[in-house]
Amino acid sequence: MDKRMRKRILMTVLGIFAGGVSVGFFKTAAFGVDPFQTLMSGLDKLIPIHFGTLYVLTNAVLLLFAFFTDRHYINLGTFINLFLLGYVVEFSHNLLLRFFPEPALPLRLLFMLIAIFMLCISSSFYFTADLGVSTYDAIALVLANKWHVAPFKYCRIATDLACVLLGCTLYLLAGGKFSMLPTIAGFGTIITAFFMGPLIDYFNIHLAKPFLEKE
Repeated sequence: MDKRMRKRILMTVLGIFAGGVSVGFFKTAAFGVDPFQTLMSGLDKLIPIHFGTLYVLTNAVLLLFAFFTDRHYINLGTFINLFLLGYVVEFSHNLLLRFFPEPALPLRLLFMLIAIFMLCISSSFYFTADLGVSTYDAIALVLANKWHVAPFKYCRIATDLACVLLGCTLYLLAGGKFSMLPTIAGFGTIITAFFMGPLIDYFNIHLAKPFLEKE
């Protein structure tokens, strides 16, 4: 195995696990989670099974999209996302709550900023590694790179907004309280929905690609 491939594997594994930890920060901050996790929160409210198991099942369904549109995006990263990410999210969230059971507002704001930047940087690294992406990430990539609907950042904004709207709808249909919506779709979610695509593009150029190409 050459050095470049080892780097790509490292970027894939660390990127995905850091992304899972970032969602734990989102949940602890309670200003809303990232758009896909908003959808997962709605499904979690609607379907009474273990979150890690629900995450695997949801991604298994979404895997069909990548399988029938562009199998290039199905690789190591896809299966790490599929089988492990839900459990990483759950573990990191529980660990943060253990140390910060009732975080004050400034700490919650800090956690939200950490979550946004960690998620964008980690996504950039494992996208650049090009060893498979999550089943959800594949949707925007297929729209942008295979079907040429629009540049990636705009496709990502569209899919993120769709996740937020669907997640909120499912949450309310399952009996969730309207007053609790900001915890799954707060201003942290909106910031992420509109800026995650452009930030990933930025970190691709300035961090991930230089890291991969550096000798």
